[in-house]
Amino acid sequence: MTDVERSGARGLTAAQVSERVAANQTNDVPRRSSRSLAEIVRANVFTRFNALIGTLFVLVMIFGQWQDGLFGGVILANSAIGVIQELRAKRTLDKLAVVGETPVRVMRDGALAELAQQDVVLDDLIVLGSGDKIVVDGTVAASHGLEVDESLLTGEADAVSKTPGDEVRSGSFVVAGGGTFTAEKVGREAYAARLVEEASRFSLSHSELMAGINRFLKYVTWLIIPTAILLFISQFRTSLGFGEAIVGAVAGVVTMIPEGLVLMTSIAFAVGVVRLGRRHCLVQELPAIEGLARVDVLCVDKTGTLTEPGMDLDEVIVLDKDLPARQALAATAAGDPDPNATMRAVKEGLDEHDPGWPITETVPFSSARKWSGAAFDGQGSWIVGAADVLLGSGDAHRQQAERLGSTGLRVLVLARVPDGSFAAPDRLDVTASAEPAALIVLRQRIRPEAPKTLEYFAEQGVAVKVISGDNPASVGAIARSLNLPQAEHPVDARTLPDDIEAMAQTLEDNSVFGRVDPQQKRAMVKALQSRGHTVAMTGDGVNDVLALKDADLGVSMGSGSGATRAVAQIVLLDNSFATLPHVVGEGRRVLGNIERVANLFLTKTVYSIILAVLVGLMHVRFPFLPRHLTLISSLTIGIPAFFLALAPNLERARPGFVPRVLRFAVPAGFACGIATFAGYFLASEFTASPFSANSSTATLALFFLTIWVLALIARPWNWWRLGLVVAMGVAFLVVLAVPWLREFFALRPDNLQNDLVALAIAAGAAVMLTFALRWDKWMTRLRNSSG
Repeated sequence: MTDVERSGARGLTAAQVSERVAANQTNDVPRRSSRSLAEIVRANVFTRFNALIGTLFVLVMIFGQWQDGLFGGVILANSAIGVIQELRAKRTLDKLAVVGETPVRVMRDGALAELAQQDVVLDDLIVLGSGDKIVVDGTVAASHGLEVDESLLTGEADAVSKTPGDEVRSGSFVVAGGGTFTAEKVGREAYAARLVEEASRFSLSHSELMAGINRFLKYVTWLIIPTAILLFISQFRTSLGFGEAIVGAVAGVVTMIPEGLVLMTSIAFAVGVVRLGRRHCLVQELPAIEGLARVDVLCVDKTGTLTEPGMDLDEVIVLDKDLPARQALAATAAGDPDPNATMRAVKEGLDEHDPGWPITETVPFSSARKWSGAAFDGQGSWIVGAADVLLGSGDAHRQQAERLGSTGLRVLVLARVPDGSFAAPDRLDVTASAEPAALIVLRQRIRPEAPKTLEYFAEQGVAVKVISGDNPASVGAIARSLNLPQAEHPVDARTLPDDIEAMAQTLEDNSVFGRVDPQQKRAMVKALQSRGHTVAMTGDGVNDVLALKDADLGVSMGSGSGATRAVAQIVLLDNSFATLPHVVGEGRRVLGNIERVANLFLTKTVYSIILAVLVGLMHVRFPFLPRHLTLISSLTIGIPAFFLALAPNLERARPGFVPRVLRFAVPAGFACGIATFAGYFLASEFTASPFSANSSTATLALFFLTIWVLALIARPWNWWRLGLVVAMGVAFLVVLAVPWLREFFALRPDNLQNDLVALAIAAGAAVMLTFALRWDKWMTRLRNSSG
């Protein structure tokens, strides 16, 4: 039976709950882990590019042949694939959100019950313990050292003590003590309801990648209008009629639109969410997928990441035989109303029975004090805490504790303090007043997957920093046993400089930090970020919340407190540290592959603009029918992009997405556009070949160049990437070889001389492009090394 049940508090009756449910007085905040079905369909169907392509499709259907309207299928494909992929991600997210949701403890009919957050009703008596997230607004009914962190609401990091009658608001969380409060505002009336709804939305906002893609699309949109006008005028002056001018202008404009780029980006993100979901990893914000790829420093708390949350009591070393140490320890553990992992281990492993001492006062554990305590009627006041906090630096017992801690054991001290010490616990000088009674030696459970996980991060160039509130020597011993680099000299965070620059240098030079308080964790994250690092922070306790919030990527364990899970972008529902490599790998796969895909689509946009401008200036007929470009785009961009977007990729993301893509796409597009036009212009101006043969010559030249661009983008080559390039080339040859396919796509390569000349020009352009890209790569490396 809990303290709340023993107090006689009954809460609502079943009849009262039914009345409130009937009156819709429930905590009915909608779970917005993803968009609704209507929003998904609307977002994927009613897009700017679908509208533009749809308009062009209608024009071709009116003035041209239906084969030239094949590009209209892109509307159906884009919309269907986008809707299906996001629905898959939605189902995954919604299922995981239910699993990852922290239950709420309430009193109903005099008994303690655990409910889903949406089942809380008005006037429910809600029970709070350390680490609990407050999900509705209300007034404190009972307090046992209750301290609440309201930093997510007010920005103030200091915990606020709460007494009966004080207000508590949703969005805050308990950092120490416990108590109860009565729910007064539930559902959409709660203070943080709208904030939580917005914060948990599955979105693409604040993404450097999407910002870069949107920049490309903005530039293309502005270029399409004048280019389309120029192209139509030139086609009208050179064609046989208005209809052919429309078809020629449409052929030039359609290829300028990188319609698949946004689609492939959304697919890659959505597939990443589904893949991580299968590993019991909840992605609470879609941009987190991108953040995963950029991480180069991972800050981990020892407990819950390198070690398992639970501990085992190894031994109790009595220091003063005149003090009833074992009885006091048993009484303290039994009387803790909200025991943490340490006290649970003591209670389970101690062979001493609870003596049944009456408790007169308790002080809950807080990460700021680093001790907890209890006062007993006639038996004195006792505290349990860290040896280096309770004992002076010259104390022999502290030296004994540090020797044990250096072997990887966790050592606490049980001490007696003068009666009346708990009147003002935050002002108690425990070092001066504590009378050590026993050392409590705990053995931590190292996660079996930790060594391989740390080895993976070392191979991938991700620096791991262990930031713990425990004894530095103990943390360092565990880190060294796991072969963590730079773990030889663990740092006591109490010696860290306040200056951010000096702290950043210490963090660069060391990997293990002990006795870190919550404010220091936050400062350490900021110090690393000041050096240009992308920082991920893992944690499971309420003392990790501030650092998780400020890190570039917050990762919470599924077993962690409701507060940590609320602010983290990633939640590892299986509590497995071994999941992190898959998480980071998924982010790198998504970002690296999207860059490849962007190179493909932007190259097409550039060569389309070049061709349209040259055609307009030279007043010749546009060299392609829409079906020609549909064939080329499908084989060299559409189909390959789908495979490349979902392929394995472990390369760490680098800043400069937009400049890097432009450095490839602009020269590649220029090479394709100018070489193709040159071959077509020679064929049409200096031979008597019909347009059907000349357009086939241009199609051959452009396909050769774009398949070469695909091969360059597919580097570094492996069997499946080379196989993909070869398969696309074979598919084009099949179209040329099969008569009905050749007729369907209007390919008539009847002039061998023109075809060979155009292919020779294309081959020369391909060689020049390859050397130009190598030169640019070499110059970039030279600038980076000199900088």
